[in-house]
Amino acid sequence: MNKLITFFSIVSLFLLIGCNPSMPSKQTSGAAIGGIAGGIAGSQIGKGKGRDVAMIAGALLGAALGGAVGNSMDQTDVIKTQQALETAPDSSSVNWNNPNANSYQVTPTSTFQNAQGQNCRDYTTVAIIEGKREEMQGTACRQADGSWKASN
Repeated sequence: MNKLITFFSIVSLFLLIGCNPSMPSKQTSGAAIGGIAGGIAGSQIGKGKGRDVAMIAGALLGAALGGAVGNSMDQTDVIKTQQALETAPDSSSVNWNNPNANSYQVTPTSTFQNAQGQNCRDYTTVAIIEGKREEMQGTACRQADGSWKASN
């Protein structure tokens, strides 16, 4: 579960920041978001005095995983994710390999309008990073500028 939260956090971060050069590195951002997500996940797992230990362990593990995933996803991967959300029909997967030998698959699963009238899509992303499979589900909504922003 920590890996899913971490991976989703990284994809969300990239959908939010695009290629803005004033932002922190992918690895730093991934580690930060992974640490936060891992801490949250740890707080849900641990009970009593073990909760603090689970939060700390989750934060450390999330930071390590988030940094690794953040480092592996480049701007081309972000663009491909945006294109998949924009053009792929529901239940149709878009696959690609990046130069780092990582592979990604984005599959929009449903399309709808949210309460604010934005076009939104639920989607599943599967990534093979250093031979390890990561899968996450999310929702992204089209912004006024045409980009897609993760909403959860």
